[in-house]
Amino acid sequence: MNKHHYVAIMAGGIGSRFWPMSRTDFPKQFLDILGTGKTLIQQTFDRYSKLVQKENIYVVTAQEYVSIVKKQLPDIPEENILAEPSRKNTAPCIAYIAFKLLKKDPKALMVAAPADNLILETDEFIKTAKKALSFVDHINALVTIGVKPTYPNTGYGYIQHDTTEAAPGVYKVKTFTEKPNVELAKTFMSSGDFLWNAGIFTWKVKNIIAALEKYEPELYELFAAEKDKFNTAGEKEVIENIYPQCTNISIDFAIMEKADNVYLLPASFGWSDLGTWNSAWENKDKDYFGNAVVGKNVMVVDANNCMVHVPDNKLVMLQGLKDYIIVDTKDVLLICKKDKEQEIKEYVAEVKRNKGDKYL
Repeated sequence: MNKHHYVAIMAGGIGSRFWPMSRTDFPKQFLDILGTGKTLIQQTFDRYSKLVQKENIYVVTAQEYVSIVKKQLPDIPEENILAEPSRKNTAPCIAYIAFKLLKKDPKALMVAAPADNLILETDEFIKTAKKALSFVDHINALVTIGVKPTYPNTGYGYIQHDTTEAAPGVYKVKTFTEKPNVELAKTFMSSGDFLWNAGIFTWKVKNIIAALEKYEPELYELFAAEKDKFNTAGEKEVIENIYPQCTNISIDFAIMEKADNVYLLPASFGWSDLGTWNSAWENKDKDYFGNAVVGKNVMVVDANNCMVHVPDNKLVMLQGLKDYIIVDTKDVLLICKKDKEQEIKEYVAEVKRNKGDKYL
């Protein structure tokens, strides 16, 4: 493994579309959503430990989740868990780890990836990641991975690429489109040159910092002004001063949609961002009637295509429902039509308005 290769796992989100299992104090990246025996962040760490040395894997997360990360990832050095004092989206998160790595290793190459992706074909994914690292090692490029759409999903971003290869299996990016409506998503699928945006990025650390300086100079200056404090005892205080001043912006909007050196690797490795209960249903084994069940005491009668997630110690009798999400926790029961899953965020907001934070 190359000592200059690093991975930054971004694990600060709250996963509100997986409510009521995903809560503010224990969000989805720390849950075993599919009943596999491992949480999403544990699966992600295991995957990337096949790509880089374990001591070269970093986790960037919210301060309140640091103890959870330590418990779930005992193999990661404690100093590799970076605590964000507030949620400011992925651009400040990436700026933080990039400046830290640049000071440690000016030759660093980095993969930045979400903690909650589901990837079924690990070997194929590692092949793709190595290809991306090799490409950015030889060219000033910001690389993203695109996944071939299998249906017109309206919850994913889409990337359009050139049809001519810039290098074997690598294409220049033309456009980004965030969460299109279903008609546009169907058009994207039929065109053949649009892929789902997997949100997995690869670059030389010095090149992403240069892109920040060019396209987000205010964000760049916040971190650059304190670059000598990274990897010292003063880092924590510096970050606590920087973050309140950061714009809340994703790396996609901040850099990837503006830069002229963005490239894409099309890939297929059984990917899902596992962002919704419907995506969990799609990726879980199902019974003869299409029901995906997590829970040892679920009895199903005349029910079809449901996503069921309930405690092992609770007997659940399910009758007569079709295309529903049923999630039971110690204090919340959610029964929701699958085609309304994108509205779960709104339901969570309604709960907050009427019941406060108790159930969030």
